[in-house]
Amino acid sequence: MLQSYTYTVKKKFGRFMATNDLMMELQKDSIKLDEDSEKKVVKMLLKLLEDKNGEVQNLAVKCLGPLVSKVKEYQVETIVDTLCTNMLSDKEQLRDISSIGLKTVISELPPASTGSTMTANVCKKITAQLTGAIGKQEDVSVQLEALDILSDMLSRLGATLYSFHSSILNCLLPQLTSPRLAVRKRAIIALGHLVLTCNGNIFSELMEHLLAELKRNESTSTTRTYIQCIAGISRQAGHRIGEHLEKIIPLIVQYCNVEDDELREYCFQAFESFVRRCPKEIGPHIPSVMGLCLKYITYDPNYNYDNEEEEEEEEMMETGNGEDEEQESDDEYSDDDDISWKVRRSAAKCLEAIVSTRHDLLQDFYKNLSPVLISRFKEREENVKADIFCAYISLLKQTLPIQSWLHASDSAGKEDIPLTMLQNQVPNIIKALHKQLKEKSIKSRQGCFSLLTELANVLPGCLADHIPALVPGIVFSLADKSSSSNMRIDTLSFLHVLLCNHQPEVFHLHIKTLVPPVVTCIGDPFYKITSEALLVTQQLVKVIRPLDKPGAFDVKPYVKDLFSGTLKRLKAADIDQEVKERAISCMGQIICNLGDHLSSDLQSTLKIFLDRLKNEITRLTTVKAVTLIASSPLKIDLRPILGEGFPILASFLRKNQRALKLSTLAALDILIKNYSDSLKPAMIESVLTELPALISENDMHVSQVAIVFLTTLAKVYPSSLSKISGSVLSEIFQLVHSPLLQGGALNAIIDFFQALVITKTASMGYTELMKQLIGPIYSLSSAGASVTLHKQAYYSVAKCVAALSTACPKEAAGVVNQFIQDVKSPKSSSAVKMLAFLSLAEMGRTMNLSAQKELKMVILEAFASPSEEVKSAASYALGNISVGNLKEYLPFMLKEIGSQPRRQYLLLHSLKEVISSSPADGLKPYVEDIWALLFKHCECAEEGTRNVVSECLGKLTLVNPSQLLPRLKKQLSSGSPHARSTVVTAIKFTISDQPQPIDRLLKGCIGDFLKTLQDPDLNVRRVALAMFNSAAHNKPSLIRDLLNTVLPHLYNETKIRRELIREVEMGPFKHTVDDGLDVRKAAFECMYTLLESCLDRLDIYEYLNHVEDGLKDHYDIRMLTFIMLARLSTLCPNAVLQRLERLIEPLRATCSTKVKAGSVKQEFEKQDELKRSAMRAVAALLTIPEVEKSPVMAEFSSQIRANPEMASLFESIQKDSASLSTTESMEMS
Repeated sequence: MLQSYTYTVKKKFGRFMATNDLMMELQKDSIKLDEDSEKKVVKMLLKLLEDKNGEVQNLAVKCLGPLVSKVKEYQVETIVDTLCTNMLSDKEQLRDISSIGLKTVISELPPASTGSTMTANVCKKITAQLTGAIGKQEDVSVQLEALDILSDMLSRLGATLYSFHSSILNCLLPQLTSPRLAVRKRAIIALGHLVLTCNGNIFSELMEHLLAELKRNESTSTTRTYIQCIAGISRQAGHRIGEHLEKIIPLIVQYCNVEDDELREYCFQAFESFVRRCPKEIGPHIPSVMGLCLKYITYDPNYNYDNEEEEEEEEMMETGNGEDEEQESDDEYSDDDDISWKVRRSAAKCLEAIVSTRHDLLQDFYKNLSPVLISRFKEREENVKADIFCAYISLLKQTLPIQSWLHASDSAGKEDIPLTMLQNQVPNIIKALHKQLKEKSIKSRQGCFSLLTELANVLPGCLADHIPALVPGIVFSLADKSSSSNMRIDTLSFLHVLLCNHQPEVFHLHIKTLVPPVVTCIGDPFYKITSEALLVTQQLVKVIRPLDKPGAFDVKPYVKDLFSGTLKRLKAADIDQEVKERAISCMGQIICNLGDHLSSDLQSTLKIFLDRLKNEITRLTTVKAVTLIASSPLKIDLRPILGEGFPILASFLRKNQRALKLSTLAALDILIKNYSDSLKPAMIESVLTELPALISENDMHVSQVAIVFLTTLAKVYPSSLSKISGSVLSEIFQLVHSPLLQGGALNAIIDFFQALVITKTASMGYTELMKQLIGPIYSLSSAGASVTLHKQAYYSVAKCVAALSTACPKEAAGVVNQFIQDVKSPKSSSAVKMLAFLSLAEMGRTMNLSAQKELKMVILEAFASPSEEVKSAASYALGNISVGNLKEYLPFMLKEIGSQPRRQYLLLHSLKEVISSSPADGLKPYVEDIWALLFKHCECAEEGTRNVVSECLGKLTLVNPSQLLPRLKKQLSSGSPHARSTVVTAIKFTISDQPQPIDRLLKGCIGDFLKTLQDPDLNVRRVALAMFNSAAHNKPSLIRDLLNTVLPHLYNETKIRRELIREVEMGPFKHTVDDGLDVRKAAFECMYTLLESCLDRLDIYEYLNHVEDGLKDHYDIRMLTFIMLARLSTLCPNAVLQRLERLIEPLRATCSTKVKAGSVKQEFEKQDELKRSAMRAVAALLTIPEVEKSPVMAEFSSQIRANPEMASLFESIQKDSASLSTTESMEMS
């Protein structure tokens, strides 16, 4: 086909079409070429590469890609040989097209991991030719092309060129002194790709050469290049350069002081890359690097800033003309040869790197670095100023208090010092910025607003005194004709943060100036500005008239503007979805806060809301807006829309959109509470028919909200419930008997039942409800069935029974008697007894049951029951009944514990209930007796008993910490390991995630308890780790400052101890038992917890050493370390990148393990779970930026793709994580 065209049609169009057809054919998978056709096609294509016509050449090059995978190896070598020869041709066009051809071929070669030898052979051919061309060529353009192709090859197939690495290095090093800077630059890029795959010897040779040349300092020009080269290597392979930093840094510091701005710029770029890529090794040098940065960030030899400062006062007096004049005078200084700004910019970038990687130096930054940065906000060069702002924003982000429950209790600790230091510097920041808010430069203004936004987020309220200085700048940027769209959006988003984070009063003086420009922005044609302006307006409305406190501010003048501006957007149907939603929310806020000023406009606006309710796209936002309006203390008249709106809301409860159901229930709840007199029975009925379907164990949260709504109905409209009680109640009873019921949903049901009996709703009295609650359990037992309800259901029923009895005290006594009779009766099944005891427990906690004289004996007899469930319920009952009557029951219980060794475990459980649930004052008289009793049992051989004793001791210590904590501490020196382990576990129970009086005392002595991590007894070390884990998880402030001393002992417990591994003979088999496994597991669990709560206090490289060991440990520990590795990939990607090679091996080993053919099913399942977990870690590693540069990772990825089993596992993991993230985002909506 090709030949017929080329010989017969000499016109270029024919050649073009023929080549195009050939390309189409080659792209088909089905095409198979025999040897003869291969030769002809290759020969023809190579000829077409020399075609006179450029378009034909381009098509011919495109054909090379698909051709490489279709022809035999020797043909590819022919192509490559020809291309390499053509690259050295005199004709420029041929050279260019050949180098494109070579790049195309390289990109199509199969990766080495597929086992193909072709790649290696072809690469060797190309490399030999290229290194020759680079070495001897006089022609610079050939050298540049050759360097480019070599870089391509090294980055994609570096490991394949292993045998050439040495010759490539020898070929590249001389190019660093080439007279042409472009050649040097490309040689540096090629070296960067080489260091990713070369071995240690070659890397050392390269570093020694660079260091030697740096010391020689032949000329400033070459020194610049060598420093650039070191920075380039550090960016590509920071983990390898770390060990050479000790020698490199002093040299670069020395060159910073040479009078050469370009050299200084490269020095700072190198520092920046070291800070980011070798954080551990650069640590000791941070002070000197920071000192240099601070020195050179102010380095501006050709400009005198003093004049400006002297004129500042005068300027304040002048009008705007003064500023324009100053702008002009700037230009006189402009000096084309002045590149000192590059030094300042690179110093600023380096500071940004230091600030964002060294959270531990925060106080130091505020002392030494912050004032210098603030003084440089006046920088005259825009690009430099942008980087100075970036560095300061980075500092603010590091200061942002960690908003989480973890640090709630730490608030009085050291975390506050940087915030206080920042607070003191706010006036200087405003002084440096407020004038710039009116500068012509949009980039400067945007930088100012970004910085101020971050500042307002970090320290809410800190700008309260500076509002007068900021408002003119805000108004200027909103009203200025030359402002870009982004400028306005940034200004509005700053204004929004400002309004949200400060008290309303501070804005009242400025409302007059702020409202007009914001309203103008609502009318802006660009939807993003409108959207942002509506958000600001919504916040402004809350500020103008806060509903939670009476204000003297007159809102009348502003209502019309705000309302009409928003109304225009609310009416428009053809606008962006986000604008529609924000217009609805904003109007909802206006009606909620200013509805009494809207008079006649109110009805027509509410009618628009009704329309928006009917629209599927806007209904959710409208429901939320209606909820807001209905809850307004202004009692807005909603009657015009209730008649039509209520059935629409009812219909939403049927929709398959969870967020809509929840919002609708909230809206209906508030409407029933606040507008009961405007609702007709028919409206309420329309809602009630939808409710039974919402109450089910499939979605506990929706059920809970639906039941809360029913409770409101029962209180406001008791009569309405009688019509539907049957269907709704059957669903609720089903829920009570569900094993999933707990927490909020259970409390909602209890409130609902109490509301039913208090409001005396017709069909459902106390007796009827009790029958429905406990009926199923009695009927089960009478039918002779075993316990089919889940244990949790008995607790739920008991809580409901107790709640009903509290609401109807008259009925309570009869029920108590009934339960006691049930327990005594030999005919009662264990299910009935269990329910009776649990109900007595719940009732006894709030009522005094001392009238029931036989109760104590009944409970003690039950301790001998054959059923474990009944025993446990009886123990729970004794504890809770004692809470309701300490005086009578507690001494009795203590006596029994002392005299009944066989019932001890159950009695101690009862005691635990008493200590956990009684108020501290009630317990105080008995503390000494209980304490003495518990210490008698703290050396018990039975671990279960010891654990209950520990929990009792821990909870008891909370009653009087100052006296009891020192007593616990004294027991640490006890000779018995059992006693020591009991005391350490007791401490675990004193730590909770809420602030408590004991915290201060604990912080002082927890170090002594943690010394048990070095205890000779294995079990004591295990419980010490559990206690440490609890502290790290619930109250990190207790242990943060002790980590330096504790971590070595923690890491010590992660090691495998050979002396703890023993062989056990089980019949003919030998089985290995590792007694140290539990301790190791506990240690790794602690390490995982520390990641979440104390990351900034860990030496992450030391930490990674132990994770690495864990990856090769026992099944349980490997599972844990895979999860840790996935977490580390997001928390500290750079450190993981540096260790990638060592981390990949164990993952690869796990993923490619084969289970022996005859193994049991569990072994297969275990191995599958391990592989899945390892693959999750691999997927997490692949999300690290720049991971694709790692050859080890690239090779492993292609290995996964090539192996069908691993590939399908990897795909399923990715699908899982994708579906997870989508469901999360749906939940949030």
